[in-house]
Amino acid sequence: MGSVAAPETGDAIIITGLNHRTAPPEWRERFVLVEGGQEALGDALAVLGIDDAVLLVTCDRVELIAATPNVDGFLPLLAQRLNVAAADLAPALYRLEGDAALGHLFEVAAALDGQVVGEPQILGQLKSAHRLASDRSRVGPALEAALAAAYAAARRVRRETRIAERPVSIAAAALDLAREIHGELARRAALLLGPTEIGELMAEQFVRAGIGSLLVCGPEPRAGLAATRFGATRRDLAELDDALSAADIVIASLPGGRAALTATRVAAALKRRPLRPIFIVDAGYPASVEAAVNKLDGVFLYDLGDLERVALDGRAGRKAEAGEARRILGEELAAFNRRRRERQAVPAVVALRHHVERVRAAALAQAGNDAEAATRLLMNRLLHDPSEVLRDIAAGEPQSDMERLVRRLFRLDDEGEET
Repeated sequence: MGSVAAPETGDAIIITGLNHRTAPPEWRERFVLVEGGQEALGDALAVLGIDDAVLLVTCDRVELIAATPNVDGFLPLLAQRLNVAAADLAPALYRLEGDAALGHLFEVAAALDGQVVGEPQILGQLKSAHRLASDRSRVGPALEAALAAAYAAARRVRRETRIAERPVSIAAAALDLAREIHGELARRAALLLGPTEIGELMAEQFVRAGIGSLLVCGPEPRAGLAATRFGATRRDLAELDDALSAADIVIASLPGGRAALTATRVAAALKRRPLRPIFIVDAGYPASVEAAVNKLDGVFLYDLGDLERVALDGRAGRKAEAGEARRILGEELAAFNRRRRERQAVPAVVALRHHVERVRAAALAQAGNDAEAATRLLMNRLLHDPSEVLRDIAAGEPQSDMERLVRRLFRLDDEGEET
């Protein structure tokens, strides 16, 4: 989970869910089904009283971000959507509260908790989930404030570090390699297998670069949505062999870690397109391409690590950027907690001011026009109750916390008061 250091202040925010680290591949393949029924799942949670919450669903995470103390109903509903036993789901479901939940939320928004650090889609997905819940009046003030702070922290990370350049650089490296292998992209056909978020990001870069055609092959509903987004042709996985033989460029990003592109399958595709190489990007996590494919003549296979080495200056630099990003998130989280504590003090400050005003008005009324008498009355009445309470609390110890607090509140030691 998130590793942003934060002060222990406590908070009402709770996050529970699964991600690419805690869910086995066969469950992650069904995340897309949960994503397709996201509105219905949110409605079902609201019926159970989990109605101050945002449900975030992507291809690598299903998370409930809530400002309600009881989220137990989430487990059986999610188990039903994933078609797994609740007893099997329970050990894989993480639960974060207070500062741990806030730190995790900040890392998710800043794209530090995904399969590919810095990928830009997660922030938009979080905002979309937020809007969906807001439109149904399911986001209270505490959750709204936490999300707004997470967005601000994410913007600062993108502004002050190069984290956001990583996935864009990976896609740019893939484009450059594709041009080296195939030349002008306008005459080439691309195949998007899956997809996942990083796969869609790469496909978007190829479309912007003017790829001749794009075909999307994968399970519904995600493949259909991606095809609509890119204006591409959609094919079922059963048609993968034909799609593969026609593709000059393949972006393989099937969710769940299925190595759909085996050496046997790719070799058969090469026979159908002699002297025409295939450039394959394995954007899956775990791999979507069998390692033996790299031994085939006519195949140029790169995974995300290969592309990252092409795109960036080395692992030390990437670690430094991630470390700087987490330092920024720690600062933002501390600032958010400070603002929250200040807001919590406002009612007491307002009540104190009203109390003093009432005492002042009574003292003036009793003293008439005698300013000295009025101020003495005011002083005695304002100090009487606090003095009595302070003496009672401090009776059993030399210097109580309350006494130290009074000295701090009125800065008595700064005025040279005897201690």
